[in-house]
Amino acid sequence: MGHLDKEYIKKLAHQIMIDVNDQEIEELQTDFAHLLSQMQLLQEVDTTGVEPMVYPFEQEVCYLREDHVDHCITQEEALKNVKEVCLGHVKLPKVVK
Repeated sequence: MGHLDKEYIKKLAHQIMIDVNDQEIEELQTDFAHLLSQMQLLQEVDTTGVEPMVYPFEQEVCYLREDHVDHCITQEEALKNVKEVCLGHVKLPKVVK
């Protein structure tokens, strides 16, 4: 990832539509530098002979119940208390400019 200069952070902030001031940029640079140093420490861990795994347990553990459909409502019932409907869908005000 390399060095995160001020202009790069401003560009990223602009892309995700947030405003950052110079002090916040300096804090972000410090935080990212710390994060990158921690990631480098992880890269230095010797994992020779360690088998990759997806779960932290030998067997996958799942305590979720089976999904059984027991009560369905019609589209009309689902939309009966909605203020505005458009083509059978809930119409909401625009929230992003």
